[in-house]
Amino acid sequence: MLLAGKKVVVVGGSSGIGLATAEMAKREGADVIIASRNVEKLDHVAEKLNAIAIPADVTSDDSVAKLFRRCGPVDHVVVTAAQLRTGPFKTVAMEDVRATMEGKFWGAWRVAREAEIRAGGSLTLVSGFLSVRPRPNSAIVGAANGALESLARALALELAPVRVNAVSPGVIDTAIRAAMPEEARRDMLAKTAAALPVGRVGAAEDIARQILSFMANGFATGSIVYIDGGALVI
Repeated sequence: MLLAGKKVVVVGGSSGIGLATAEMAKREGADVIIASRNVEKLDHVAEKLNAIAIPADVTSDDSVAKLFRRCGPVDHVVVTAAQLRTGPFKTVAMEDVRATMEGKFWGAWRVAREAEIRAGGSLTLVSGFLSVRPRPNSAIVGAANGALESLARALALELAPVRVNAVSPGVIDTAIRAAMPEEARRDMLAKTAAALPVGRVGAAEDIARQILSFMANGFATGSIVYIDGGALVI
């Protein structure tokens, strides 16, 4: 199996892309540790996967440090955790802007600093295609994504021989969209799917496959891969 005997930590592993990554890594033989601030969901997922659950809040220096003290040396780390708050540029609250950067960017920074990754192992960050294809009312998310991609390139040099990459998803149908009214969600996803060359929106598993590819490919570092169904070419 692809990851037999490897220790994989998924920060944000209780739902969405993180959960799909944890499931896939487990199927490939990895010893999986999932971390999330949602303790109830975390414990349920860990039991289902036969994985180790460690509560952690990426917005806290102390919490992230404790997480990796408990993990010890690991082979691969994935950061999917994000707490996004956005709105129109002129009116979005600065509190929400700071919270988005704190969770999405500084959270990944904390993880990268504290994780003890074995030589030849990998760190994979998850950004998003708003970094290169912005939309109204999403400036802070696009900025955070762009910062993450720049960080991945810089850390590929600073953390070598640990490999550092980022995957940038397009529109993915995950539970994060459950906050939308159901009819509006379905309409948005249908319109997006119709416009994409692949004819569908993404699934969490689509992104997880790329993350596992980064783990397995020892020649990949400093790479940003856009998995967006062709959104960047239309």
